[in-house]
Amino acid sequence: MKKILLLLVVLLSLFSCSKEKVDVIVINSNTYTVNATFDKAAAFAIKNGVFVAVGNNLEITGRYQSEILIDAKNQTIVPGLIDAHCHFYRMGLQQQKISLEGTKSYEEVLQKLVDFQKAKNTSFVTGRGWDQNDWELKEFPTKEKLDALFPTIPVAVSRVDGHALLVNQAAIDLAGITKKTKVSGGEILLKNGKMTGVLIDAAMDFIKFPTTTQKQAIQGLLDAQKIAFSYGLTTVDDAGLDRKTIELIDSLQRVGNLKMRIYAMVSGDKQSQIDYYINKGKSKTDRLNVRSFKIYGDGALGSRGAAMRSSYSDRENHFGALLYTPERYREIAKQIAASDYQMNTHAIGDSANTWMLKTYKEVLKNTNNRRWRIEHAQIISKEDFDHFDNILPSIQPTHATSDMYWAGERVGAERMKGAYAFKDLLNTYGKIALGTDFPVEQVNPFLTFYAAAVRKDLDNYPENGFQMENVLTRAETLKGMTIWAAYSNFEETEKGSIEVGKFADFVILNQDIMTVKPANIPKTTAIATYLNGEKVY
Repeated sequence: MKKILLLLVVLLSLFSCSKEKVDVIVINSNTYTVNATFDKAAAFAIKNGVFVAVGNNLEITGRYQSEILIDAKNQTIVPGLIDAHCHFYRMGLQQQKISLEGTKSYEEVLQKLVDFQKAKNTSFVTGRGWDQNDWELKEFPTKEKLDALFPTIPVAVSRVDGHALLVNQAAIDLAGITKKTKVSGGEILLKNGKMTGVLIDAAMDFIKFPTTTQKQAIQGLLDAQKIAFSYGLTTVDDAGLDRKTIELIDSLQRVGNLKMRIYAMVSGDKQSQIDYYINKGKSKTDRLNVRSFKIYGDGALGSRGAAMRSSYSDRENHFGALLYTPERYREIAKQIAASDYQMNTHAIGDSANTWMLKTYKEVLKNTNNRRWRIEHAQIISKEDFDHFDNILPSIQPTHATSDMYWAGERVGAERMKGAYAFKDLLNTYGKIALGTDFPVEQVNPFLTFYAAAVRKDLDNYPENGFQMENVLTRAETLKGMTIWAAYSNFEETEKGSIEVGKFADFVILNQDIMTVKPANIPKTTAIATYLNGEKVY
């Protein structure tokens, strides 16, 4: 008997020695690979930061060995989530400023500003997050009470969408503007012939904000990373960064302090910046990809800055506005089309979408696989849907469930037929990239999933869902947050699914988001987030 046991030990030892050593093995999982056939797997192996095998428990443990063995205990695993449109850096900086999200009245906003100033004793009060559509009186505020509370300290706080700014007289005086200041691509709102303190889009550029220090910038990026990892995000598309910030991101990534993968859309608001990056050419590391420009087509629907083909239903003879002239958009598009860069344009209103689609088509001349994107693609005219056959829609599902209470009044029933049309856009292009637009919306990607696949708010409103003809399936939604988002970044061969050869980015969830009851989807959380096989949350 002793001889038999000894032989078994020797054989097991030889068998073990024949196994390939890897860095991490995960077993007993409920993994959605999001590969071409949407297969499921129970186990996978990771070596040098990439998946080297995906299969069942026996296939993986029979061939590989590792000192790190993760028993997932049948928990659900999905690829690392990708937010295809957000403001990562801005959200990080926001952690150092006042947050006005969720305020239910102007009085609450004022009280928060007073409390913030008492606590921080700053020389300039700034922040973001108010939304007059959440107040009982759904009108833009005026600055009289703000002036009384802050007679000498400048105050400038932006609306939740970042397309309107509330300022006091001290900030106005510092900027040197008056009600007669000329504005192109924006508006200085007046009431009874006086400045209200609300500035729309380009008018906001006059305000002289305090300069962000490098220490604040670094802290902002690290704060944003911590928050994003906690929600299972492993790649973020930061929509509109300047050269200084991109170079800071690169330096922090190279020394290992910033691990988040970032698809950096270069802000196209300055010609010098467009010229610099086009001359420099595309730039890519495993964590930073610089090959696109973010251009603003118009403003936001909530502040009536979105460019509409006919006047707003709730404001006669008001159409919103393109932020540049049509000629300028054509110039920018031609320059980008002649390079290897991608053009990603913010377009909310039907007029902005019409113009940008027309401009794209004109300069691209039906060139395939440029993957130029329309960011938001929020309100589309019926005849324009077909133009998305070669233009990729990048949408943020929570905009629909945030706007649904008032959007119909703003644009009317006929235009609403082409609004928040996720399924129609998917059917035209064949793919769709999903994001949050945080901090305009919450960072939580599981709310994105819920808004896309259920189209209700957290109070189960509306009972039958919002414009359900455009609901996405759960599989389509997960693809939009993983492999299709990776495709929109030209990165589908390296991320977006759990497949051999791709970065080992994955998330362990607390429940099966693909099968739980619809009402329970928002309760989904990330138990653990892995990037390159390393646990980062």
